[in-house]
Amino acid sequence: MSMPQRALDPDFKEDAQVCPYPQYARMREECPVPQVRRATGLEPFLITRYEDAKAALADPRLAKNPETARAALEAAGLGRYYFNAGEGLAFNMLTSDPPSHTRLRRMVAAEFTPRRIAELRPWIQQLADSLVDAVVRDGHADLIGSFAAPLPALVIAELLGIPAEDREEFQTWSQMSMRAPQDPRQREGLLALYHYLAGQIQAKRDKPGEDLISALIASREEERLNEAELLGATALLLVAGHETTVNLIGNGMLALLEHPEQSALLRSRPELIPGAVEEFLRYDGAAERATYRFAVEDVEIAGTVIPAGSVVMVALASADRDEAAFADPDVLDVTRAPRGHLAFGHGIHFCLGAALARLEGEIAFETLLRRLPDLALAVPAQELRYRLSTFMRGLESLPVTFTAQA
Repeated sequence: MSMPQRALDPDFKEDAQVCPYPQYARMREECPVPQVRRATGLEPFLITRYEDAKAALADPRLAKNPETARAALEAAGLGRYYFNAGEGLAFNMLTSDPPSHTRLRRMVAAEFTPRRIAELRPWIQQLADSLVDAVVRDGHADLIGSFAAPLPALVIAELLGIPAEDREEFQTWSQMSMRAPQDPRQREGLLALYHYLAGQIQAKRDKPGEDLISALIASREEERLNEAELLGATALLLVAGHETTVNLIGNGMLALLEHPEQSALLRSRPELIPGAVEEFLRYDGAAERATYRFAVEDVEIAGTVIPAGSVVMVALASADRDEAAFADPDVLDVTRAPRGHLAFGHGIHFCLGAALARLEGEIAFETLLRRLPDLALAVPAQELRYRLSTFMRGLESLPVTFTAQA
């Protein structure tokens, strides 16, 4: 007689207002690779300890190709996101393994060289100053809506060759697409992105420019990128190139507003800002969990056997608060050198846009700290709301006050 299967605990991340860090600390201590149940019915394993997470991110047994777990994804109603190019936009680097991944990444990597990113600094600085100019006379602002969201949106629009006047629309669709699957806005956002990007791709075919979409189209004409891959790569660049940096700026500024002594230190020593960006990424990173991985065979991690065909999530936020990897991990310390944090991932899927995100973060924090020296939260921190998302951790809004300037 077989024993009945124990009911799995619901995933606490289904409630966006639950602070994840105490939950992860308990998991690291009691059960470092728990299996949880999500609202869709999906039952992923979470990897919570730093060393396990780092190893898992580079483990070929944990593949990115969703075909490995098609049955589980279909049963959870998630098949359309992974197997339908017209809805999921998922035929991209984050859903592929070598050699396809190698080919896709190589094409895009040429546009994200450190030299090319560094050349963007003066222009991004101008954008940041113009966004502050727009609110500096008011004495109050929502730092998400007025600064953290439009800055990376304008940057990625320029790189992709998307009209700047469309920024607010694709920014909205991008945010919607990163919500949880049970939120109907997610599908609405994905479909809107699909139709918009399909139109942009056609426009670039008719009239190529000096931009990344045109470069990807040219690659396709050489039979290196099929239609689904072209759409998926463009969508990934748009969403990932925008959404993660919004959360980096928003989460980092909240951390500073809650730790005024750290803000004062950065204002007095702005040379610490590049290192502080790394600490913000470690302390409260934009991506709470890495996108799904799928076990191609039985894999044992920290004493837990993950069966073949299972869905796996690496809890980046948990790994970066692991006491075994970082001293006093729950303390924000902008003088810390958090080498080896996993906020950008690890291995062949390490974030391709990390250099751009770092640059945007450095400019954003330096500009806000310099130009708005008495920034303060306009509401109690406990009243702030987080967006419900499968992978991301980000604020709905960040209302602040400061001394109005003429």
